[in-house]
Amino acid sequence: MIKGKVAVIGAGYVGSTTAYTLFLSGLVSEIVLVDINRDKAQGDAMDLNHGLPFVSPVKVTAGDYSLIKDADMVIITAGANQKEGETRIDLLKRNFVIFKSIAAEINKYCTDDTLIMVVSNPVDILTYVTYKLTGFSKRKVFGSGTVLDTARLKYIIGEHTNIDARNVHTYIIGEHGDSEVATWSLTRIAGLPIEEYCKWGSCDDVNCCKEDFYHQTKNAAYEIISKKGATYYAIALAVRRICEAVIGNENTILPLSCVFEGEYGIKDISLSVPTIVNSQGASRILELPFSGTEIAALKNSAETLKGYCKELGI
Repeated sequence: MIKGKVAVIGAGYVGSTTAYTLFLSGLVSEIVLVDINRDKAQGDAMDLNHGLPFVSPVKVTAGDYSLIKDADMVIITAGANQKEGETRIDLLKRNFVIFKSIAAEINKYCTDDTLIMVVSNPVDILTYVTYKLTGFSKRKVFGSGTVLDTARLKYIIGEHTNIDARNVHTYIIGEHGDSEVATWSLTRIAGLPIEEYCKWGSCDDVNCCKEDFYHQTKNAAYEIISKKGATYYAIALAVRRICEAVIGNENTILPLSCVFEGEYGIKDISLSVPTIVNSQGASRILELPFSGTEIAALKNSAETLKGYCKELGI
Protein backbone atom coordinates (compact mmCIF):
# COMPACT_ATOMS: atom_id res chain seq x y z
CA MET A 1 0.00 0.00 0.00
CA ILE A 2 1.76 3.12 -1.24
CA LYS A 3 -0.05 6.45 -0.87
CA GLY A 4 -3.33 4.59 -1.19
CA LYS A 5 -7.00 5.29 -0.57
CA VAL A 6 -8.28 5.62 2.98
CA ALA A 7 -11.96 5.90 3.91
CA VAL A 8 -13.01 7.45 7.21
CA ILE A 9 -16.48 6.42 8.35
CA GLY A 10 -17.80 9.00 10.79
CA ALA A 11 -17.16 12.73 10.47
CA GLY A 12 -17.52 13.70 14.11
CA TYR A 13 -14.72 15.17 16.21
CA VAL A 14 -12.45 12.13 15.89
CA GLY A 15 -13.25 11.36 12.24
CA SER A 16 -12.78 14.88 10.94
CA THR A 17 -9.58 15.40 12.96
CA THR A 18 -8.26 12.06 11.70
CA ALA A 19 -8.98 13.14 8.13
CA TYR A 20 -7.14 16.40 8.83
CA THR A 21 -4.02 14.65 10.21
CA LEU A 22 -3.96 12.31 7.19
CA PHE A 23 -4.48 15.31 4.89
CA LEU A 24 -1.39 16.99 6.36
CA SER A 25 0.70 13.82 6.45
CA GLY A 26 1.27 13.23 2.73
CA LEU A 27 0.76 9.51 3.42
CA VAL A 28 -2.27 8.90 1.21
CA SER A 29 -3.44 9.81 -2.27
CA GLU A 30 -7.17 9.79 -1.49
CA ILE A 31 -9.34 10.40 1.58
CA VAL A 32 -13.04 9.54 1.57
CA LEU A 33 -15.42 10.81 4.26
CA VAL A 34 -18.71 9.03 4.95
CA ASP A 35 -21.20 10.11 7.61
CA ILE A 36 -24.91 9.75 8.25
CA ASN A 37 -24.89 13.56 8.18
CA ARG A 38 -23.78 13.90 4.57
CA ASP A 39 -23.70 17.71 4.72
CA LYS A 40 -21.17 17.57 7.57
CA ALA A 41 -18.93 15.16 5.66
CA GLN A 42 -19.18 17.22 2.47
CA GLY A 43 -18.45 20.40 4.41
CA ASP A 44 -15.32 18.82 5.86
CA ALA A 45 -14.23 17.70 2.38
CA MET A 46 -14.71 21.20 0.98
CA ASP A 47 -12.84 22.76 3.88
CA LEU A 48 -9.90 20.37 3.44
CA ASN A 49 -9.81 20.79 -0.33
CA HIS A 50 -9.45 24.54 0.07
CA GLY A 51 -6.15 23.84 1.82
CA LEU A 52 -4.74 21.77 -1.05
CA PRO A 53 -2.39 24.53 -2.22
CA PHE A 54 -0.54 24.14 1.11
CA VAL A 55 -0.04 20.34 1.23
CA SER A 56 1.04 17.38 -0.87
CA PRO A 57 -1.51 16.41 -3.54
CA VAL A 58 -4.40 14.38 -2.14
CA LYS A 59 -7.96 13.82 -3.35
CA VAL A 60 -10.67 14.42 -0.72
CA THR A 61 -14.27 13.38 -1.36
CA ALA A 62 -17.41 12.78 0.69
CA GLY A 63 -20.61 10.91 -0.02
CA ASP A 64 -22.25 7.53 0.41
CA TYR A 65 -20.67 4.13 1.04
CA SER A 66 -20.13 3.43 -2.65
CA LEU A 67 -17.09 5.72 -2.39
CA ILE A 68 -15.28 3.24 -0.13
CA LYS A 69 -14.94 0.76 -2.97
CA ASP A 70 -11.30 -0.23 -3.54
CA ALA A 71 -10.20 1.50 -0.33
CA ASP A 72 -6.91 0.19 1.03
CA MET A 73 -8.02 0.98 4.57
CA VAL A 74 -11.34 1.79 6.21
CA ILE A 75 -11.13 3.69 9.50
CA ILE A 76 -14.30 3.52 11.59
CA THR A 77 -14.83 6.42 13.99
CA ALA A 78 -18.65 6.40 13.85
CA GLY A 79 -20.84 5.52 16.79
CA ALA A 80 -23.33 6.76 19.33
CA ASN A 81 -22.27 8.93 22.25
CA GLN A 82 -23.17 7.86 25.76
CA LYS A 83 -26.27 9.59 27.10
CA GLU A 84 -26.59 10.86 30.65
CA GLY A 85 -27.72 7.99 32.87
CA GLU A 86 -27.09 5.40 30.17
CA THR A 87 -25.21 2.24 31.13
CA ARG A 88 -22.16 1.01 29.23
CA ILE A 89 -24.04 -2.03 27.94
CA ASP A 90 -26.91 0.16 26.70
CA LEU A 91 -24.40 2.21 24.72
CA LEU A 92 -22.83 -0.98 23.43
CA LYS A 93 -26.18 -2.26 22.22
CA ARG A 94 -26.82 0.96 20.30
CA ASN A 95 -23.36 0.88 18.73
CA PHE A 96 -23.80 -2.80 17.89
CA VAL A 97 -26.78 -1.84 15.71
CA ILE A 98 -24.75 0.93 14.04
CA PHE A 99 -21.83 -1.41 13.39
CA LYS A 100 -24.11 -4.02 11.84
CA SER A 101 -25.06 -1.49 9.16
CA ILE A 102 -21.44 -0.37 8.68
CA ALA A 103 -20.20 -3.96 8.35
CA ALA A 104 -22.88 -4.70 5.75
CA GLU A 105 -21.67 -1.76 3.64
CA ILE A 106 -18.02 -2.78 4.01
CA ASN A 107 -18.87 -6.29 2.86
CA LYS A 108 -20.78 -4.83 -0.08
CA TYR A 109 -17.97 -2.64 -1.38
CA CYS A 110 -14.71 -4.06 0.02
CA THR A 111 -12.82 -7.33 -0.04
CA ASP A 112 -10.55 -9.00 2.52
CA ASP A 113 -7.69 -7.07 0.91
CA THR A 114 -8.99 -3.97 2.69
CA LEU A 115 -7.69 -3.29 6.18
CA ILE A 116 -10.21 -2.18 8.79
CA MET A 117 -9.18 -0.03 11.75
CA VAL A 118 -11.75 0.55 14.48
CA VAL A 119 -11.37 3.70 16.56
CA SER A 120 -14.90 4.04 17.98
CA ASN A 121 -15.33 3.22 21.65
CA PRO A 122 -15.45 0.84 23.37
CA VAL A 123 -12.78 0.02 20.82
CA ASP A 124 -11.92 -3.53 21.90
CA ILE A 125 -15.47 -4.85 21.82
CA LEU A 126 -16.30 -3.01 18.61
CA THR A 127 -13.13 -4.38 16.99
CA TYR A 128 -14.25 -7.91 17.89
CA VAL A 129 -17.77 -7.11 16.67
CA THR A 130 -16.39 -5.85 13.34
CA TYR A 131 -14.28 -8.98 12.92
CA LYS A 132 -17.31 -11.20 13.57
CA LEU A 133 -19.67 -9.20 11.34
CA THR A 134 -17.37 -8.78 8.34
CA GLY A 135 -15.72 -12.18 8.39
CA PHE A 136 -12.41 -10.58 7.40
CA SER A 137 -9.24 -12.30 8.59
CA LYS A 138 -7.95 -11.55 12.08
CA ARG A 139 -4.86 -9.67 10.96
CA LYS A 140 -6.93 -7.39 8.70
CA VAL A 141 -9.30 -6.12 11.42
CA PHE A 142 -7.74 -4.26 14.34
CA GLY A 143 -8.45 -1.39 16.68
CA SER A 144 -6.44 1.67 17.70
CA GLY A 145 -6.30 -0.08 21.07
CA THR A 146 -3.98 1.33 23.70
CA VAL A 147 -1.69 3.25 21.35
CA LEU A 148 -3.03 6.49 22.83
CA ASP A 149 -2.95 5.22 26.43
CA THR A 150 0.68 4.20 25.92
CA ALA A 151 1.50 7.65 24.55
CA ARG A 152 -0.13 9.25 27.59
CA LEU A 153 1.98 7.17 29.97
CA LYS A 154 5.14 7.94 27.98
CA TYR A 155 4.35 11.65 28.24
CA ILE A 156 3.82 11.45 32.00
CA ILE A 157 7.06 9.50 32.55
CA GLY A 158 8.91 11.89 30.26
CA GLU A 159 7.73 14.84 32.34
CA HIS A 160 8.83 13.10 35.54
CA THR A 161 12.30 12.23 34.23
CA ASN A 162 12.78 15.30 32.01
CA ILE A 163 13.39 12.99 29.04
CA ASP A 164 11.94 13.21 25.53
CA ALA A 165 8.79 11.05 25.62
CA ARG A 166 9.94 9.33 22.43
CA ASN A 167 12.83 7.84 24.42
CA VAL A 168 10.53 6.33 27.03
CA HIS A 169 9.71 2.69 26.23
CA THR A 170 6.64 1.24 27.88
CA TYR A 171 3.18 -0.14 27.09
CA ILE A 172 -0.34 0.01 28.34
CA ILE A 173 -1.97 -3.33 27.51
CA GLY A 174 -5.41 -4.93 27.82
CA GLU A 175 -8.62 -2.95 27.52
CA HIS A 176 -8.63 0.63 26.29
CA GLY A 177 -10.52 1.55 29.43
CA ASP A 178 -10.86 0.97 33.13
CA SER A 179 -9.17 -2.46 33.27
CA GLU A 180 -6.08 -1.46 31.28
CA VAL A 181 -2.67 -2.56 32.57
CA ALA A 182 0.60 -0.63 32.89
CA THR A 183 3.60 -2.85 32.12
CA TRP A 184 6.15 -1.49 34.54
CA SER A 185 8.20 -4.69 34.29
CA LEU A 186 9.25 -3.75 30.73
CA THR A 187 9.43 0.04 31.13
CA ARG A 188 12.83 1.31 30.00
CA ILE A 189 14.78 4.51 29.41
CA ALA A 190 18.18 4.27 27.68
CA GLY A 191 17.97 0.50 28.02
CA LEU A 192 17.66 0.68 31.80
CA PRO A 193 14.64 -0.33 33.87
CA ILE A 194 12.82 2.83 34.86
CA GLU A 195 13.73 2.36 38.54
CA GLU A 196 17.45 2.11 37.75
CA TYR A 197 17.32 5.05 35.35
CA CYS A 198 15.78 7.26 38.02
CA LYS A 199 18.60 6.36 40.44
CA TRP A 200 21.27 6.90 37.80
CA GLY A 201 19.68 10.05 36.40
CA SER A 202 19.02 11.63 39.81
CA CYS A 203 15.25 11.62 39.23
CA ASP A 204 12.74 11.31 42.04
CA ASP A 205 12.05 7.68 42.91
CA VAL A 206 9.47 6.44 40.43
CA ASN A 207 8.17 3.61 42.61
CA CYS A 208 6.11 5.94 44.77
CA CYS A 209 4.63 7.52 41.62
CA LYS A 210 3.66 4.43 39.62
CA GLU A 211 0.11 4.18 40.91
CA ASP A 212 -0.44 7.89 40.40
CA PHE A 213 0.97 7.75 36.85
CA TYR A 214 -1.28 4.78 36.06
CA HIS A 215 -4.39 6.56 37.30
CA GLN A 216 -3.47 9.74 35.44
CA THR A 217 -3.18 7.66 32.27
CA LYS A 218 -6.37 5.66 32.79
CA ASN A 219 -8.45 8.71 33.73
CA ALA A 220 -7.00 11.16 31.19
CA ALA A 221 -9.96 10.92 28.82
CA TYR A 222 -12.45 11.52 31.64
CA GLU A 223 -10.57 14.67 32.66
CA ILE A 224 -10.31 16.00 29.10
CA ILE A 225 -13.99 15.30 28.41
CA SER A 226 -14.98 17.10 31.61
CA LYS A 227 -13.00 20.16 30.46
CA LYS A 228 -13.74 20.32 26.72
CA GLY A 229 -16.38 17.71 25.97
CA ALA A 230 -14.38 15.28 23.84
CA THR A 231 -10.89 13.99 23.01
CA TYR A 232 -9.74 14.05 19.41
CA TYR A 233 -6.33 15.59 18.75
CA ALA A 234 -4.14 12.90 20.30
CA ILE A 235 -6.24 9.96 19.07
CA ALA A 236 -6.15 11.38 15.54
CA LEU A 237 -2.36 11.52 15.77
CA ALA A 238 -2.30 7.94 17.07
CA VAL A 239 -4.39 6.84 14.07
CA ARG A 240 -2.04 8.69 11.72
CA ARG A 241 0.92 6.86 13.30
CA ILE A 242 -0.77 3.49 12.78
CA CYS A 243 -1.50 4.39 9.14
CA GLU A 244 2.14 5.38 8.70
CA ALA A 245 3.28 1.98 9.99
CA VAL A 246 0.90 0.18 7.62
CA ILE A 247 1.56 2.28 4.53
CA GLY A 248 5.32 2.17 5.06
CA ASN A 249 5.28 -1.58 5.77
CA GLU A 250 7.39 -0.67 8.78
CA ASN A 251 7.15 -3.77 11.00
CA THR A 252 6.64 -1.29 13.81
CA ILE A 253 5.55 -2.55 17.22
CA LEU A 254 2.38 -0.87 18.48
CA PRO A 255 -0.21 -1.99 21.08
CA LEU A 256 -3.14 -2.49 18.71
CA SER A 257 -6.39 -4.16 19.70
CA CYS A 258 -6.36 -7.55 17.96
CA VAL A 259 -8.34 -10.78 18.06
CA PHE A 260 -6.48 -13.29 20.26
CA GLU A 261 -6.04 -16.93 19.21
CA GLY A 262 -4.52 -18.30 22.40
CA GLU A 263 -1.76 -15.78 23.04
CA TYR A 264 -1.19 -15.36 26.79
CA GLY A 265 -3.87 -18.07 27.23
CA ILE A 266 -6.58 -15.76 25.83
CA LYS A 267 -8.98 -16.58 22.98
CA ASP A 268 -11.93 -15.07 21.13
CA ILE A 269 -11.73 -11.45 22.25
CA SER A 270 -9.91 -8.33 21.12
CA LEU A 271 -7.58 -6.41 23.37
CA SER A 272 -4.18 -4.75 23.15
CA VAL A 273 -0.64 -6.01 23.49
CA PRO A 274 2.47 -5.10 21.49
CA THR A 275 1.88 -6.16 17.88
CA ILE A 276 3.98 -6.06 14.72
CA VAL A 277 2.27 -3.67 12.29
CA ASN A 278 2.99 -3.70 8.56
CA SER A 279 1.21 -3.67 5.21
CA GLN A 280 -0.66 -6.82 6.20
CA GLY A 281 -2.19 -5.01 9.18
CA ALA A 282 -1.80 -6.46 12.67
CA SER A 283 0.71 -8.98 11.40
CA ARG A 284 1.75 -10.72 14.63
CA ILE A 285 0.84 -10.47 18.30
CA LEU A 286 4.00 -10.61 20.42
CA GLU A 287 4.10 -12.69 23.60
CA LEU A 288 6.47 -10.77 25.84
CA PRO A 289 7.77 -11.65 29.32
CA PHE A 290 5.44 -9.42 31.32
CA SER A 291 5.35 -10.05 35.06
CA GLY A 292 2.96 -12.63 36.45
CA THR A 293 0.88 -9.86 37.99
CA GLU A 294 0.62 -8.05 34.67
CA ILE A 295 -0.39 -11.19 32.77
CA ALA A 296 -3.02 -11.96 35.41
CA ALA A 297 -4.37 -8.41 35.03
CA LEU A 298 -4.37 -8.83 31.21
CA LYS A 299 -6.44 -12.00 31.55
CA ASN A 300 -8.80 -10.22 33.93
CA SER A 301 -9.17 -7.44 31.35
CA ALA A 302 -10.04 -10.07 28.74
CA GLU A 303 -12.70 -11.60 30.98
CA THR A 304 -14.20 -8.17 31.60
CA LEU A 305 -14.54 -7.61 27.86
CA LYS A 306 -15.90 -11.11 27.28
CA GLY A 307 -18.60 -10.35 29.83
CA TYR A 308 -19.78 -7.40 27.77
CA CYS A 309 -19.72 -9.48 24.57
CA LYS A 310 -21.83 -12.13 26.29
CA GLU A 311 -24.41 -9.50 27.18
CA LEU A 312 -24.46 -8.48 23.50
CA GLY A 313 -24.99 -12.08 22.50
CA ILE A 314 -21.78 -12.42 20.46
